[in-house]
Amino acid sequence: MPKILIVGGGYAGFYTAWKLEKHLRKGEAEVTVVDPLPYMTYQPFLPEVAAGEIEARHVIVGLRRHLKKTRVITAKVTGIDHANRTATITPAEGEAWQETYDQIVVTAGAVSRTFPIPGIAENAIGLKTIEEAVAIRDRILTNFDRAANLPAGPERDRLLTVVVVGGGFAGIEVFAETRALASSLLKDYPQLSFEDTHFHLVEAMGRIMPEVSLQTSEWVLKDLAKRGANVHLDTQLTGAVDGNVELSTGEVIPTDLIIWTAGVMANPTVVRGSDLPAEERGRIRTRADLRVGTPEEVVEGAWAAGDVSAVPDLTGKGVGGYCVPNAQHAVRQAKLLAKNLVAVLRGEVPREYIHKNLGAVAGLGLYNGVFQSGKIALKGFIAWCAHRGYHGLAMPSWERKWRVIGDWWHNFWLHRDNVSLQAVQNPRYVFEEFAARPRPAAPVEAPAAPPIDPKSVKAEAEGKAPESAPAEKKAPATADASA
Repeated sequence: MPKILIVGGGYAGFYTAWKLEKHLRKGEAEVTVVDPLPYMTYQPFLPEVAAGEIEARHVIVGLRRHLKKTRVITAKVTGIDHANRTATITPAEGEAWQETYDQIVVTAGAVSRTFPIPGIAENAIGLKTIEEAVAIRDRILTNFDRAANLPAGPERDRLLTVVVVGGGFAGIEVFAETRALASSLLKDYPQLSFEDTHFHLVEAMGRIMPEVSLQTSEWVLKDLAKRGANVHLDTQLTGAVDGNVELSTGEVIPTDLIIWTAGVMANPTVVRGSDLPAEERGRIRTRADLRVGTPEEVVEGAWAAGDVSAVPDLTGKGVGGYCVPNAQHAVRQAKLLAKNLVAVLRGEVPREYIHKNLGAVAGLGLYNGVFQSGKIALKGFIAWCAHRGYHGLAMPSWERKWRVIGDWWHNFWLHRDNVSLQAVQNPRYVFEEFAARPRPAAPVEAPAAPPIDPKSVKAEAEGKAPESAPAEKKAPATADASA
């Protein structure tokens, strides 16, 4: 059977494998998915996870549970030698090996793009994984617990200050959601007031959310201002050493939580470790039919989709002529890629990807959101319903849909479950504190030296035998000795 290797189990990788299972006939091909994580994360829900509105486990899709006919390998792809149709698989434990294939699908996704700003690598956190979203939520809850025990002052202000870098959709959503979370916590902390919490958004451009109209983005700014948010436009972050955020305006903001959402880049480990062609921004060159290559030349047996690929936007709406890296394109590209791959295996002609952007929708906290499609703009509660409706339906599988909808339903009646589980990152701390340990072995003492006689020391100095020393024994006289 032909071997199909899918590099990456995110949006595009999961959907490609999912649809291949549907379209392939029995015994027509063998499909393998390789990803360091055994699950796909539905990233549009990460801001709601950070705000405690959705249970973290419910926004991930287990690969082995939902891909029944696909071989799943939990490891990294550290090299692609397409000339010889082999890929280097590197697991967390054990030796790396070479995996052969006939068709390869590169859907390795994107990672946070950062700049060499002092302190960012040491102090900031991104919002690309479920682990990061959970850590943000637990940090905010834990900081409220710590701040409630402190008097008003710089240290308490630092614990209750959140800085978000990046004014795109991800940045605005996590900024608004965590602001709403902090406001909801105040009723449980009578020691703290609304004025004690400080939220800052730093954006290098002169506006936020370039995906929507200028009028809509200005409405979002006004709405955030009503909730006590501070937005710094035309401002760059120049330093973050020891949690002191330094801005290009000269302002310094002490904080205990810096969330970085200022852009993404194609997975560099996969792109640089392969012999597939890449464009200037580090993405794999991809044709409109989702095969790797250019309009004039195709790389046989290689496919790409999602954030790691540079797919031409045939609608003419894409930035630089390419599809923007978002979930809407990734899912639709993956579905078409699966159909095209099966068509090529059967000797048919693949179709080109063309999709007109349906619009953009964002949640801004409970019962508040924004939606933009062409010239149509919705704001407030109606947009919030559209946001939850769209993403609730877009969540893969009904099993996952019902879990997310169940979280929304329970929170409507029971409200947020605002308990920090930050200690789960060090689960053995209680056991280690009270665990009995063997006593250290007693050190072996050296034998004590005999006491020094002062008289012997004086005699040795004068070249005489000490008085207390016994006389030297003489050998007894014998006949042989006298002879």
